[in-house]
Amino acid sequence: MTKILVTGGAGYIGSHAVVELVQAGYEPIIVDDFSNSKESVLAGLQDILGRDVTCHHIDCGNADALREVFRKEGNVQGVIHFAAFKAVGESVQKPLAYFQNNVGSLLTLIEVMNEVGVENLVFSSSCTVYGVPDQLPVTEATPTKPASSPYGRTKQMCEDIVHDVAAADNNKLRTILLRYFNPIGAHPSARIGELPLGVPNNLVPFITQTAAGLREKLTIFGNDYDTPDGTNIRDYIYVVDLAKAHIVAVQRLLDRKATEPVETFNIGTGHGNTVLEVVTTFEQASGQKLNYAIGPRRVGDVPAIYADATKAAEVLGFKTETSLSDALASAWKWQQTLK
Repeated sequence: MTKILVTGGAGYIGSHAVVELVQAGYEPIIVDDFSNSKESVLAGLQDILGRDVTCHHIDCGNADALREVFRKEGNVQGVIHFAAFKAVGESVQKPLAYFQNNVGSLLTLIEVMNEVGVENLVFSSSCTVYGVPDQLPVTEATPTKPASSPYGRTKQMCEDIVHDVAAADNNKLRTILLRYFNPIGAHPSARIGELPLGVPNNLVPFITQTAAGLREKLTIFGNDYDTPDGTNIRDYIYVVDLAKAHIVAVQRLLDRKATEPVETFNIGTGHGNTVLEVVTTFEQASGQKLNYAIGPRRVGDVPAIYADATKAAEVLGFKTETSLSDALASAWKWQQTLK
């Protein structure tokens, strides 16, 4: 079986990608320091897959530890790099931690990949690289603008690093950058899902925790944006659909079908929903009435963004399959297992 190293593989998106890798016939090797995840995820993966998944409990920013993983595993054919801090609001308060972790870990990873001769990289990028776009939806050709948060800047920096490495003489690294939008939901088994440590930074887990009575109320950050109901617009993609995009990208690299050293794809549904639309859809999908209130805008939030997903459909053959309602229902099912 072809081995694929998955940094941050015990995290939210990473764990779902691990499931899809196994089901597609790959052998995932997880690298995770569990700074933003829980080891209970490994038990969830075992329940879904009926087998253990190899996991190395290390920080992928530690070059020596990472080298040892590649040496011990042998014949790793590619890497999916999820490991990163990911909260927009937190990044505003802790910018240095975000630069050190997100940018530093990529530099270390590429350095070690070059040393050990692993050439295929799928990088977890983000729609935050577009900043506040002039036109919607955004395509891969949409100019990147100043990011609205340090988190977004780290993703811009990482993309720049990958392109600069690709332009260097004797470079063999081939990379697919997946710019994804807002992942939501949980695996249909309800054995893995979004598992925020402490107060959630993302909308949907805050919604489900409020519905479960763990939070007094949901605060919606602003209702005076230039959108149909005044709340932010995002492109919400079901996490299992998103995970499947990574398997398609890995296969494209291994089959040497990439037409450039660095390829970029938006991974989204192709349409946006306001925060209030998500709230209403959740109430309908779950049968739960939410207690919510309007608060001030949150620093770092982009008013509206959603994807043009045409390129992913035409080049990768990837399209999302799951409705917003079904994705939210899966998130509620997962939340109920956490009580």
